[in-house]
Amino acid sequence: MRLAKYLAHAGIASRRAAEQLIADGRVTVDSEQVTDPARDVDAHNDVRFDGRPVRAEAHAVYALNKPAGVVSTAHDTHGRPTVVDLVPEAGTRLYPVGRLDADTTGLILLTNDGELANHLMHPRYEVPKTYRAKVARPPVGERALRALREGVDLDDGRTAPASVRAVRADVLELTIHEGRKRQVRRMCDAVGHPVLALRRVRFGPLALGDLPVGAHRKLTAAEVERLRAASPSPRGRSGR
Repeated sequence: MRLAKYLAHAGIASRRAAEQLIADGRVTVDSEQVTDPARDVDAHNDVRFDGRPVRAEAHAVYALNKPAGVVSTAHDTHGRPTVVDLVPEAGTRLYPVGRLDADTTGLILLTNDGELANHLMHPRYEVPKTYRAKVARPPVGERALRALREGVDLDDGRTAPASVRAVRADVLELTIHEGRKRQVRRMCDAVGHPVLALRRVRFGPLALGDLPVGAHRKLTAAEVERLRAASPSPRGRSGR
């Protein structure tokens, strides 16, 4: 296995970040400083990062139904509960794949696979995410729906077209490929229907299903492979 990939599998950093760490001379293999990220290593090599032994961990991916009030980070300086706290038996360092606002609920993924996390979140791969939004001032008219589908102007630029349908007079289902901060809330604000409650129900090919609020489950190997297949290569245009 290439050294950069080995570090990524160990949860040190994403593969790209690991390449920089290696180039900076912070990694040794069998007591020798190595600056080539393509150097082949395996479990028999003594790989160290900043002098600390590195062991590639078995990859794990969990789906969590995030409750409101829980933050989407591995650690919180304010002492608030985190999504990682809700998977105490993982036995490995987990990191959330992207973020949900503290007041947004629903599906979030946690993993120690930096490469998979990068593919799922990088804008150029355009992995879709689907949300259910309960909105104010119903019903949502055709003009607002058309604006969301065509893209709306926000303070950080125009959004890419979204897939939108009205589930009820006061509930919209929106699928977006971008990952801007509070994007769905800002989009709905822009068309005159502020969000009252927001829940993510799908991430790429993975649906939230009937997973209870606050509960989690480890994904099967088949589910992980479907996630990998959701972003096999760039689609030729970068996300906005």
